[in-house]
Amino acid sequence: MVSNFHLPPMGYGPGSQANEGDEELQYMSMPQDMRAYYAHIPEVEYDEALRPAMELMGTVANAAKACSAGAPNARFDLSDLDAANRRLVAETMGEGEVAMKMHGIPAVAAQESVFAGIWVLKGAGLDAIEVGSAPDMARTRAFAPRRAALGTDAPKVPGVVNALSLLVELQDKSAAYQAGDEVYVINLSLLPHTEQDLVWLEQALGQGSTDILSRGYGNCRITATALDHVWRVQFFNSMDVLILDTFEVTAMPEVALAAAEDLSDSHERVLEVLEAIR
Repeated sequence: MVSNFHLPPMGYGPGSQANEGDEELQYMSMPQDMRAYYAHIPEVEYDEALRPAMELMGTVANAAKACSAGAPNARFDLSDLDAANRRLVAETMGEGEVAMKMHGIPAVAAQESVFAGIWVLKGAGLDAIEVGSAPDMARTRAFAPRRAALGTDAPKVPGVVNALSLLVELQDKSAAYQAGDEVYVINLSLLPHTEQDLVWLEQALGQGSTDILSRGYGNCRITATALDHVWRVQFFNSMDVLILDTFEVTAMPEVALAAAEDLSDSHERVLEVLEAIR
């Protein structure tokens, strides 16, 4: 008689595996240090000498509300403030997620404050606050070439495979772009390409005059090319590993912009901080 009962195979079950001692499991590092808004109240004893800074920041708050409703950017000169008033403005504004560098003469650095859409501008002879989705200069200087676009004249080397077709596509979308068009994205992370393709595209597209860094979980690095409306947008995780590499055809990538809702919130938050200082 043949039995249907079979002994279990050797080497399985409790106690069958070697004891690894007290060795702990190793887990992948998780994202940390996400930036988030919190109300920072400057440690200052208010007196009438600080009225210029308080009045200016109240005007800035009102400009944020106006911009949220579609008004153009507003700029406020800080150079006339004395040291105490300028220090109060700096402590109140703080430092937010997005920083921009506009190359040219003069070069200008823009740092978003903790209030989205309120930017502090620094440059030779320039000390100002600008309110808007992004500084105007970041747009007007964006595609002024720091390194000229060579187009199809860029020298080809072995290994350039798909770059030429990508360039033709970007040139076509750039020429057809009109204000208000939806963003057009080419996702390099999903397309076959070689390292030589990327090097050739950098030469073919050149380099514009606006660089942007947006920080959150990891970084988003945005660079204008010298081809109108074309941006290189790269996302890195918290360990600075490239996880998404794209070209965007648009006026400015959305990740760098303060939305109307952000500007409206900034209006309310600035007023709350000013009230707390008083």
